[in-house]
Amino acid sequence: MSGAGEFAEFLPAYLAEVDELLASAQKDLLAVEEAVRKGLAQPRAVRELFRALHTLKGLSAMVDVEPVVSLAHWMEASLRLADQAGGRLPESSVEPLVEGLRAIEVRVRQLGAGKVASPAPANLLERLEALGPQVLDAAPKRARPVMLDAEAAFASRLAPSEREQLEGGLTGGQRALRLDFVPSSERAAKGLNINTVRERVAKLADIVKVLPLSGAAAGGASLAFALLLITRAEDAALLEAVGGPPAVVRSLEAPASAEPAAVDVAPGSAVLPASAVPPGAAGLEEELDEPEVRRGGGLLRVEVSRLDEAMEWLAALVVNRSRLTRAVAALTQAGAPTRELTAILQENGRQLRDLRSAILRLRMVRVGDVLERLPLLVRGLRRATGKAVRLELDVGDAELDKAVADRLLPALVHLVRNAVDHALELPEERQAAGKAPEGLVRLTCHARASGQLELTLRDDGRGVDAKAVAKAANAPVPDSVDALLDLLCRPGLSTRQEATRTSGRGMGMDIVRRIVVEQLGGELRMETRKGAGTTFTLSVPLTVTLMDAIVFECAGRRYAVAVGTVEELIDVGSVVRPAGADGLGLVERRGAAVPLVSLARLLDGAASADGDAGRGTKALIVRQRGEPVAFAVDRLLGQQEIVLRPLEDPLVRVPGVAGATDLGDGQPTLVLDLGALGAARAGRRKRAPSRSGEWVS
Repeated sequence: MSGAGEFAEFLPAYLAEVDELLASAQKDLLAVEEAVRKGLAQPRAVRELFRALHTLKGLSAMVDVEPVVSLAHWMEASLRLADQAGGRLPESSVEPLVEGLRAIEVRVRQLGAGKVASPAPANLLERLEALGPQVLDAAPKRARPVMLDAEAAFASRLAPSEREQLEGGLTGGQRALRLDFVPSSERAAKGLNINTVRERVAKLADIVKVLPLSGAAAGGASLAFALLLITRAEDAALLEAVGGPPAVVRSLEAPASAEPAAVDVAPGSAVLPASAVPPGAAGLEEELDEPEVRRGGGLLRVEVSRLDEAMEWLAALVVNRSRLTRAVAALTQAGAPTRELTAILQENGRQLRDLRSAILRLRMVRVGDVLERLPLLVRGLRRATGKAVRLELDVGDAELDKAVADRLLPALVHLVRNAVDHALELPEERQAAGKAPEGLVRLTCHARASGQLELTLRDDGRGVDAKAVAKAANAPVPDSVDALLDLLCRPGLSTRQEATRTSGRGMGMDIVRRIVVEQLGGELRMETRKGAGTTFTLSVPLTVTLMDAIVFECAGRRYAVAVGTVEELIDVGSVVRPAGADGLGLVERRGAAVPLVSLARLLDGAASADGDAGRGTKALIVRQRGEPVAFAVDRLLGQQEIVLRPLEDPLVRVPGVAGATDLGDGQPTLVLDLGALGAARAGRRKRAPSRSGEWVS
């Protein structure tokens, strides 16, 4: 809003829509850049990028954001020419377009922060305006274009970019085909309709256009669909995808002896005599050419604050249910008839769980959507560092809570930046070491049954130099991978002598650990091999507000711990070595010795060793840096759903305490993060020997 702010009421909807458009545009622009590097056309991505910018310009004009309108206008103008040129852009045009998208994003963020959008940079506008002639000069000039069969291709209905796509497939050694699909009640009963056929054919070919045919069709039907394709697949596979006969496959390439008819046509249009239009095609209904999906169709955009409000009301219901459960238990103990009340309470619990699941599903976002901007980050790092990098994302359909996603993304950004800037070598260094000149950064994730999301970031770089890290930290060389990770996460530590645009400030790994371990109550692990690369593994909860917890008693106080973090509950029976002065012993677990930590001593350092010796009949097994650790407790009180209230005040934040909750009696109960609690304890005692085979420095 460049002026009085009379459009302020439309700002939230505008920001949400523009955010989606920018994410889509960035993804398409990266696809275009990849095609430009390979010398190929990318008509679909160019067209989608053009549409996104056209929509963005229109929305910005409606709410009077003139800087964004100006930027989008000149970008859209060059992309329109590129679309008409068959989806080709010169390599010199990619960087100005990237800068244009970045400039738009900066101004959108300014609006979101309640500021006025700054004017568009004049030099950037000049560069964007100059893209038009560059695009025209880069348009392909073929001496003898491949001829399309006018009748088979309905060439009069093809856009220039679509014709370019078909002809490009022919010149590239693929086949340009027309595949006719004839709907019928029998095929519909088998689940074959135009939508499912498109999905099946898309696995075998690139669909350039879909046209409905009205009138007489193969098999006596009155309606058919012509799919224009580029493919290397065999005819039999294509026919099987559309249900077999009466479907037919025809080549779109004109016979070599065919001569174009002598008719007057506009420059750049297909050469077609009027008589070439097939019978029935003159009455074509409106074409089904890759219809633009209406944004928001079938979806309802809701502000996150409203979902937060719904979660707060649900949290209040959960606490009230705990209070009601305690009241019913007290009545039962007093001898009152509570059978019916107990049944109602159980049904209420099931309904609350269903409501919780429904609200959590509303808050879930796809991990792939969260990470969609990482490729653009890697592109910028590739240019800034001069390194050849390939980013691979394998995240499937995993989902996590919006609140977790918002916190997690900055941690992943720092890890990716470190992988490219610190871990990967320059192309000549990699070749000298016998590696491919292009480095690889791979991010994968999957959801675990325990309610945790595990993300793995792996690179094939040089590995972490423990000696260099120790020198920068002015500390002894670490003797284990865990100690090395602790050094890396020290605030202010950097192995760079001078700060650059991408690193050297000593904040990256410190921020990663603070987000993953302290804010989200997750776990951060690392594996590294000299000359082979480094792997970071992050385990975070899918949600951090409502959770199932195990409630227990220790040293006369009640505590809770998230069920998802507990691997097993055991009886402390076969103690291999009783707890010593440091509160650490060993307990047998299926034939293996597991470290046993006295939780009472850990929580109350003033407790005596004698008191600890007889304390703890149960133990909770958790994973600490991949290894099992048992925490002895006095008594298990049960499992219940809790509302976690994080401790945000830094003055009361304690390592190993995830937050507090109300179990229904109005008294605060601490929720422990046993993994972090054990790690804090380990930091105060001598390090254990390094795990064999974990790292080589």
